[in-house]
Amino acid sequence: MNISDQRIGEFCIVMGVLLWGIFPVFTQLSYRSLSPLTSLAGSSLCAATFFGIVLTVRHRWHELKSKETLRYALLSTVFTGIIFYSLYFLSLKYSSAGNISILGLSEAFFSFMLFQVWKKEFIPKEHIFGAILILLGAIVVLLPSVGVFRLGDILILIAAAIVPFGNYYLQKARKHANAESVLFIRTLVGGTAILFLSFLFHTASPLTDIMHSLSFLLVNGLVVLGISNMLWVEGIHRIPVTKANGLNALGPLVTLLAAWVVFKTAPTAWQLIAFIPMFFGMGYIGKKISLTGAERK
Repeated sequence: MNISDQRIGEFCIVMGVLLWGIFPVFTQLSYRSLSPLTSLAGSSLCAATFFGIVLTVRHRWHELKSKETLRYALLSTVFTGIIFYSLYFLSLKYSSAGNISILGLSEAFFSFMLFQVWKKEFIPKEHIFGAILILLGAIVVLLPSVGVFRLGDILILIAAAIVPFGNYYLQKARKHANAESVLFIRTLVGGTAILFLSFLFHTASPLTDIMHSLSFLLVNGLVVLGISNMLWVEGIHRIPVTKANGLNALGPLVTLLAAWVVFKTAPTAWQLIAFIPMFFGMGYIGKKISLTGAERK
């Protein structure tokens, strides 16, 4: 991989992270009139429409005929498009946007544990130290709720442990097709599945409420699940996922600032303290590693 490819990958990840940082805030705004599953389904289907338009403009519908593309894209859909996003959207209903954004950084810890340890590769001491720092940051965020069950914080930790599998299959799918093709499958199938679940569990919001929140669904669908995810796919196609996760440390800062502006909720001392070890931990894990470690987002 040449230097220019790495720089493009890093740029894509940073730009995607900046867009992803507003995701928790806009999602919580949509909860004023929508259920979490309806919000997720609507956002996903808006994103699918966006990717369908991109596929048409770029004349790439033929890529969907590839069996390998379909196989890996559907596996990524199960882990990320359905399980991860369902848990993520539900977690935002039961915890603050700041907490969810910071705890979401634990994805780097789980990626490290599941892929580097699982593959039994040599693990530099810097990576071990980074994983410990990330774990420490997660514990600090959870400290204020010790003795009080906070469902949202638990759900985002489970989601962070699951999403590395989605990233793994996402990278494999990207080797056979372009980002828009893979993400079209993920958002269309994932959004349809979530919509079905919302009716099955009787949590679907009425059409009038959906129309009232249409602007939030469009932002989440087109900007976050659309453009942000395209940038993420192109980024991890060029640089290791662990390095991309390290750059993800910028996300909580954007979320905390956006929550402060929109909800008038200043970051808590616990959130700021937790961010410090997580930031440095992700920096350590993102240091030079073998490109064989393939695994968000």
